[in-house]
Amino acid sequence: MTATPPQPYPPFAPCAHHHQPSCRPGPASAPSSADGAGLSPGRVRRPAPVGLRRATAARDALALLVLPLVAALVLPAAFAGGGTRRWFGGRAEGQRAEAQAAKDAAAAAFYELDTAQRELRISIETIAAVDDSPAARRAIADFEELGRLIDAVSRSYIDAVDAHDLDRVDLEASAASRARAQLVSAKDELTRAKQQLDRFGESLGPLLGKAETQLARLAPAVERARQALLAASNALDAVRDSGLKADDLAARLAALAPELTRLNQGAGQHGVAQTLERAERVAREAEAVRAEAERLPARAAEIDHRLVSLRTRAQALTTRAGQVEPVLSELRRRFAAACWQDLQHVPEQAAESVRQAELKLREAQAARDAQRWPDATSLLSTVRALLNTTDEAVSAAGERLKRLNAVQKDPQQEIERTRFAIRDAQRLAMTGRTTPDPRHARPLDESVARLDRAIASLEGRHPDYWHFLTETEAVRQTVARVVSQIREERGAGH
Repeated sequence: MTATPPQPYPPFAPCAHHHQPSCRPGPASAPSSADGAGLSPGRVRRPAPVGLRRATAARDALALLVLPLVAALVLPAAFAGGGTRRWFGGRAEGQRAEAQAAKDAAAAAFYELDTAQRELRISIETIAAVDDSPAARRAIADFEELGRLIDAVSRSYIDAVDAHDLDRVDLEASAASRARAQLVSAKDELTRAKQQLDRFGESLGPLLGKAETQLARLAPAVERARQALLAASNALDAVRDSGLKADDLAARLAALAPELTRLNQGAGQHGVAQTLERAERVAREAEAVRAEAERLPARAAEIDHRLVSLRTRAQALTTRAGQVEPVLSELRRRFAAACWQDLQHVPEQAAESVRQAELKLREAQAARDAQRWPDATSLLSTVRALLNTTDEAVSAAGERLKRLNAVQKDPQQEIERTRFAIRDAQRLAMTGRTTPDPRHARPLDESVARLDRAIASLEGRHPDYWHFLTETEAVRQTVARVVSQIREERGAGH
């Protein structure tokens, strides 16, 4: 039961069977006294007037008609979770959508440009770390210029985004159109900057390839240097264990220690190119130390052998130098002074050379005993040169006597030998020609005349046979040069 007095049903309302036994108007049941103004038992409520009942029914019908429309407007907003965009905006909503699409496209272009710039910056840093050439410096400057351009177009894009709030509920069509235009312009600028960046990246191909090649060589080169130093140290230890000293090699190896420290500090501190060059130099020098250390036992044995050999040779030359004087005596007795005057001081020179050689041999022995291997090797080379000079001087006296004896006995053999060389050169000069080339004919004619003069010098009581021999030798040398010239010219197609 309710405290509100019962109202009669409108004409179109269904009967409330749960509350009234009949739809016909009649006496109402007695209400409870809960309203405080209840009716006394047995009192009958009077029905409302007909006009009032019709007005109430019309108001209820209007409420039922308006209720669905209110629900249709309220429920979508409730389910949208508090969104601010309107479902229906006509032309403004279309402009908003186009501006939003332009904003999304500009954002994508901005992201692509930023990604490309980051990737290209890595390439530029690689080139800068390796290459210091003018081309590399120019590429770095060009990238910085592109960076300023990218900063400018990025600011334009960010300003365009910040200038327009596309989520505003009251966004007007004109504002959305302006936003779209600015965002499209910003996107176009970003795209053009990206294209310039791509073209610049393509132009870096050779520089980047060179830099990457050097970087690829860096780690193996450093590792080779370390391994070479380790091998040199091990070889040096083995030599010392055998009882040989290698102080010079140890000093050379110790000088490489600071270079190893710089290699360990890395290319970040010293540069890629410098580190690569340092690693290759350290590897070469360490390899040289290792090779010399491994050869040191054999080198010591070789020095010992050369000491013995050169000492024996010096003794033999001392004996042979004593035989020069009898040879000179025979030359003086049988031939003119011009044939032996240049040999007159050979005995003294030979004795002095042998004396110096023996002194150097003693110094070399002392260097060997002190294991000063470079000094010992150098001194032995000096001894060998001295003995070679002495050997040539001693041999020259005997050879002179032998040749003078032969030409004195039969000068015709030397003459025919020289004439044969001249005739052979003349035949070669005339091959394929009717007249000889003056460049070839002139020296050959002069050689013939010179030979005739040498032959004529043999006439007389004491001919100068040595002068004759030197003249024929000079003629043969001249002819040999002409022959060589002819063959070279014909080989070249002249």
